[in-house]
Amino acid sequence: MTKSTALVIAAIATFIAVFQPQAASAASGTMKVIGQANPPIGHYEFCKTYRSECVRTNGDRGAVALTEDKWRTLLDVNYTVNTAIQPMTDQEIYGVEEKWAYPTTVGDCEDFVLLKRKMLMQKGFDASALLITVVLQPNGEGHAVLTVRTDRGDFILDNMRNKVMLWADTEYTYLKRQSNEDPGRWVKLQDGRTIAVGSVSQ
Repeated sequence: MTKSTALVIAAIATFIAVFQPQAASAASGTMKVIGQANPPIGHYEFCKTYRSECVRTNGDRGAVALTEDKWRTLLDVNYTVNTAIQPMTDQEIYGVEEKWAYPTTVGDCEDFVLLKRKMLMQKGFDASALLITVVLQPNGEGHAVLTVRTDRGDFILDNMRNKVMLWADTEYTYLKRQSNEDPGRWVKLQDGRTIAVGSVSQ
């Protein structure tokens, strides 16, 4: 079995699992927003360079209707970027602690997110459903992932795995993400699976 065939089979199997009746509903699979948050400094600087990508346009256009075609697109974009870009820190690439930019061959976690978001928008996904999200890993280190809001819940595209998962099924603690109403603003998240996550604002 070729690698591409295996990926197709895995995609179909996962899609079937997601769409079974016992799968999480949009209500239970959606993150809870509890207030405003400061944007990461990297995103603030990114918006100064790419102003058009951080300007409010049509507001919140709602969650994506997760069809089989859209599910395949999520998996394809996640896998394509994960395999095309080599993970490297901003210090290694630019010689600075934090810099958000579109990657070409190498990138930090937030660079993966930026590219995936851009590619999905080019494939017809609305910006209000594609939200850059800051999380904590189990070891306490910060990390960035892409949240995709769908009618089946909030799914996570992550450069650390090719599998696309519901946010609640990951091992991360969710801190904040872009506002679905304004890409230049950020909101604080309450991770109901953990204690006092809401107290962490940065």
